[in-house]
Amino acid sequence: MSKLLDIKHQIHELIKEYHDEAFKQKAFIEGETHVPVSGKVFDHRELQYITDSALDAWFTTGKFNAEFEKKLAKYINVKSVLTVNSGSSANLVAFSALTAKELGDEAIKPGDEVITVAASFPTTVNPILQYGAIPVFLDVTIPYYEINVEDLEKALSSKTKAIVIAHTMGNVFNLDMVTAFCEKHDLWLMEDCCDALGATYNGKHVGTFGDIATLSFYPAHHITMGEGGAVYTSNSKLKKIAESFRDWGRDCWCEPGKDNTCGLRFCQQLGDLPMGYDHKYIYSRQGFNLKITDMQASLGLAQLEKLDDFVNIRRKNFDLLTVALQKHSDKLILPEATPNSKPSWFGFLITVKKNAGISRNELVQKLNDKKVATRLLFAGDLRKQPYFKDLKYRVIGDLPNTDTIVTDTFWIGVTPMINEEMISYIGRCFDEIL
Repeated sequence: MSKLLDIKHQIHELIKEYHDEAFKQKAFIEGETHVPVSGKVFDHRELQYITDSALDAWFTTGKFNAEFEKKLAKYINVKSVLTVNSGSSANLVAFSALTAKELGDEAIKPGDEVITVAASFPTTVNPILQYGAIPVFLDVTIPYYEINVEDLEKALSSKTKAIVIAHTMGNVFNLDMVTAFCEKHDLWLMEDCCDALGATYNGKHVGTFGDIATLSFYPAHHITMGEGGAVYTSNSKLKKIAESFRDWGRDCWCEPGKDNTCGLRFCQQLGDLPMGYDHKYIYSRQGFNLKITDMQASLGLAQLEKLDDFVNIRRKNFDLLTVALQKHSDKLILPEATPNSKPSWFGFLITVKKNAGISRNELVQKLNDKKVATRLLFAGDLRKQPYFKDLKYRVIGDLPNTDTIVTDTFWIGVTPMINEEMISYIGRCFDEIL
């Protein structure tokens, strides 16, 4: 064993040496160096953790994943975290859990309605459609870019079963109003926190206010596994259901490599199968296989150690951009934090005013010419996307702010990849253009 430890130590030293040589920080050159909106931030520790996992030769989910789920649950202060292979899969699993027959009359069924927003990422809303439910679209507010809670009562019908919305760009929707509305009308609340890991509302982490929540670990997000995501909840029934949907729809909850955790493996009669049919091969729902590998989880563990620093840098970059661009507030609407919230910013949203003398598209092109990367607010308006043409939904009002987002809104990065020198350059680029 001591020989193996010595070899591993040598490998770790070589990995650090390789990282320091292969990923040297390059000097920032204005107008030549690309200023990103997002991307992975890592050092030698991530490579060492991944290598440790590979050396274990346990290539599916295992001890690294178990540790990651436990540590992330403690960080968020939630009872259960289940990793999945993407944030989109997390949304699918979380919404699937709300359709389970165990929930009785509270289960979401085809034809039921779910309140959401059209200014969204597709896979926040897609599970609603995939289960035959009807999305009911509300407008968002500017400069918060979160659901307009004033229209919640207008959206309510006898078919309403849930609210499914994201904390857009790391800001936080009005959780006081939304949770009160859900409690008043006995609705499920699913929080998409894929952009918002580390964000809090009245001192509590987002995702702990609703019934079930989701995260993404794609490289654009606050921490990364390359690909990956998570479902989390403090509802033990929903946790068991979500785990089943993630793991083929099986009735068994044994960990990989484990047998007979329930002690009833060969002494149950379920479905129309014969008595004693192996419980490891009993399927209680139409499920998926959306697990991650231990190598992904090992990367997540290394990233989790840096999460607080990442979040703080994002907040600092957001504040620096606000100061740099405040002088252009006659032409630009700058983003603001929702009252009572402490966002974990994903990006810096900007809406170009109609009287700015320049269009959003012109401004974006000029920034890109100066190597300052930009993005639009995801799908803009899902109703206008090609795949939505023949889908069924309801709309509350005319969604004027959503229309504005489609034509006038974009965002720039606050990622830890960006430093103060880059932000100073971004500010000067806006000065020159405007």
